[in-house]
Amino acid sequence: MSGEGQVLLRTSLTLNDGGTKDARKHNIPVVTHVITDVDLGIIHEDMLKFTDLSKVIKLMEDPASFNLTGKHLKYLKRVTEYCQYGIPLIDLVHVFQILNLCAEKVKDQNEYLQPMCGIIKLCGLPFLKQKSSDEGHYSQIVSESISQLGYLMRLPLSEVRIQICESIISFYTRQPSKMHIEGFQPTSTKYNAKMVEQSGVSETLVLSLVFLENEHHVKLKVLQALQCLSSTSDVNCNLMLKAQAASRICSRLNDPDPTGQLLFRSSEILWNLLEHGSKQEIINQLSNLDCIQAMKEVFVNQLLHGYRHYDRQLRNDLLVIATLVAANPGAPMVESGFCKLLILFSTFSEVKSHNPLVRSLKLSYNNEDFEMKKLLFNMLVVSSKDLSALQLMCDGRVILALFHYVKPNEKPGVREWSAAHFEELQLHALAALATLAPLLTDDYMTCQGNTRLLLLLEWCISQDPYFGHGNSFHGSSGRGSKHAQMRYCLRLLRSMLSQGEETVNQDFCDQGGMDQLLGIINSMLRSSEEEDAVTVEMQTDILLTLSSLCENDLHKKELFGSVGVELLIRLLKVDSAKFHSGLGHNQLILATVDCIWCCIIGCYSSEDYFLEKEGIFLLLDLLASTSQNMRNLILGTLLEFCDNPKSISHISTWRGKKDQSAAKFMVQLWKEEEKEMQVKRDKDGRIVGFEDFPGLSAEDYVTVAVISRYLDFKVGEIWKEIAIELNAEEMRPVTPDQEALETILKTSKDVGRDVASLQAEILDSQQQQDFQDEKQMYAEIRANYKQRELAAKSWENYVARTSNYEALLAAAKFQEQSIESSKPKGRQQDALFHTVNIAGLHTTSFCGRTVAVESTPAYLTGGPLARTNLADEKISIRGGALQKNHAAKGINRFKISTVAVN
Repeated sequence: MSGEGQVLLRTSLTLNDGGTKDARKHNIPVVTHVITDVDLGIIHEDMLKFTDLSKVIKLMEDPASFNLTGKHLKYLKRVTEYCQYGIPLIDLVHVFQILNLCAEKVKDQNEYLQPMCGIIKLCGLPFLKQKSSDEGHYSQIVSESISQLGYLMRLPLSEVRIQICESIISFYTRQPSKMHIEGFQPTSTKYNAKMVEQSGVSETLVLSLVFLENEHHVKLKVLQALQCLSSTSDVNCNLMLKAQAASRICSRLNDPDPTGQLLFRSSEILWNLLEHGSKQEIINQLSNLDCIQAMKEVFVNQLLHGYRHYDRQLRNDLLVIATLVAANPGAPMVESGFCKLLILFSTFSEVKSHNPLVRSLKLSYNNEDFEMKKLLFNMLVVSSKDLSALQLMCDGRVILALFHYVKPNEKPGVREWSAAHFEELQLHALAALATLAPLLTDDYMTCQGNTRLLLLLEWCISQDPYFGHGNSFHGSSGRGSKHAQMRYCLRLLRSMLSQGEETVNQDFCDQGGMDQLLGIINSMLRSSEEEDAVTVEMQTDILLTLSSLCENDLHKKELFGSVGVELLIRLLKVDSAKFHSGLGHNQLILATVDCIWCCIIGCYSSEDYFLEKEGIFLLLDLLASTSQNMRNLILGTLLEFCDNPKSISHISTWRGKKDQSAAKFMVQLWKEEEKEMQVKRDKDGRIVGFEDFPGLSAEDYVTVAVISRYLDFKVGEIWKEIAIELNAEEMRPVTPDQEALETILKTSKDVGRDVASLQAEILDSQQQQDFQDEKQMYAEIRANYKQRELAAKSWENYVARTSNYEALLAAAKFQEQSIESSKPKGRQQDALFHTVNIAGLHTTSFCGRTVAVESTPAYLTGGPLARTNLADEKISIRGGALQKNHAAKGINRFKISTVAVN
């Protein structure tokens, strides 16, 4: 019967007699009998009746029932039947107590093994809750129970260990059953997974691998459980890593395994850990000799003997993991011999080797071998960070193997890579050479690298029909053209020629490389095709390469010539709005200015031609329109041009916006730089940067005095060193230079004396200020003591007046005399005098006929907003009577005083 039907039946039973009559009146059928799950046969009646698990526990713990094994087994069977649809959360503690008792007895009596495995199997079902709130209420009990289940792995029983793993897998992944159990609901899969995470059972399973070296089938089951637990959970992966899971599993990759599952499950676990755990922690655990040795043996075995699609995929997965480990500088890749083997496998198809490992090894040119080839190229780049691996690459002729792909793309043969595969490998090889070739310069020259690259460039700009596939990351923007090959070829040239190796640079120029680069960039600028990021990047690489070639070499600057000057003039005229286009024009203009500095300045013919083409005007226009972070290079270039006398007139002639001269523009730039540096000035524009700093002490200002004259001190120090060196070499400057040197040294000493005088003044001023502060503090202390003395004396006088009648009369007489002496002496004759004193008073206070009564204290009335009808209020038991009693007694405290009436 469905859940809705049961709700209807149960609701119908709540109707009373009146409700029944109303139901009959409205023709509503009344059901007076409930069909339960027992009636339908879904649940046996014995299961519902057997609920007292504490008796089972008491029976099994009773020493007198030690030999009653049959009775124990009977009750354990009933427990299993009672929980056959899941263990109720309310009984979870008792069930695990029974399970632990079975674990103790199974050591001596094998009869308990089957019931114990049956109870463990029940733990693979979702637990049963009676209320939705039970999941939160029993969460700690559930997590501790699952932990206890993991601890049972210590039992040396294969059946128990296998069943534990199967139950954990089932509990973690099993969806709740749709079968309705009256009064119970299964816990959700999400809740079960959370409890497994909190239990830490994944860490326990990793630690249990130590005991399973000789139980292969159990070990595979544990690995299956770990694979399941690590597939989606970050928590489980981190717990496994805490138990050194990566190291434990990887070091046993090469263990004998006739089923083939060990390698598969181990690699899957490692991948799960990489995806959901700490990548750095995994690499650290794998960076030991045992793990790398195991990976090496497995990889070689899969490469040489693997023939299935699955074997090749597994081989590539291991290569990815090995690449990640190789990126760790502390990994012993070279010491283990793995690096040498990977270099061999990277080059054996391009460079012949007599190594027996690759004598009969052939690539099948399928997708898996293609992926392996790319991974091996990437491994070479990663391994290049280890200097000890460079010698292995040199011995393995890696540069020659990579140059095998630096050639025009041709039609593939029968047993070669397809056109798309070759193009992608070609781009990978060029990218790898950009990193490796600068480290192996001798190999690069031996392989005639410059010649090969110039030939490839010539093919890239030729009209030969070629349509690039552009499938890979390196092939972006290269579909239907040769742009991808040209891009990486130019990048490789920039990497090699920017090192400053004279042999490499001269060889490149001798083969006409500069003219070829200038021709390529000129053709790009004349092209009608729309510029993209790759085109702009190639132009930038060419300019940087030319700058590296021509810097500090006058002959190469002459080769740059007028063709190069016209090229740079054209680039300087680029619209400044393109700097923010996102295509890289900002980098291009920086490379242009750098190329002007390196390729033109110093060659008078090129400088004059640049001035003739109004290049100075273009530089100043660029300086006025560009952002602040680009001004440094432009100003430096202009400064270098100022060594040429002809450039001064060009700078003076230039006019900017609103007919602004170059001098005024430079002053404006200076002010903007000061504003950026937050230089302080007074109202007249004078610098105050070293005068008013908040929060500095006198000692700090002493240091600031030195900082403010630091440049003067530095200049004086340099001239002093020059004088010392001249004296040491017994050289005397000519008289004017000698006088200038003496003047500079004297000025430097004067600066030092001025700073020392300023520091003394600062310290003296601080000392005087400290003295004044101390003096003021003592004055305040004296005033406080004086006030205390006056207060004490006033109190003594008051006590004397209240305790000694004669003192009171004397004080009153003195008061009257004071009052009389304060009155004016002269009186008008017709004026009436009224005495203000009241006769018979024995007090020294000023009294009058007006009575002033102080208000009732607030603690009695409750404040100005309290209710005033206090008579109707009931006195609270807690302190109310006491408050009222205090209020009654407080009447005696009211002060009544009189004031004088004039």
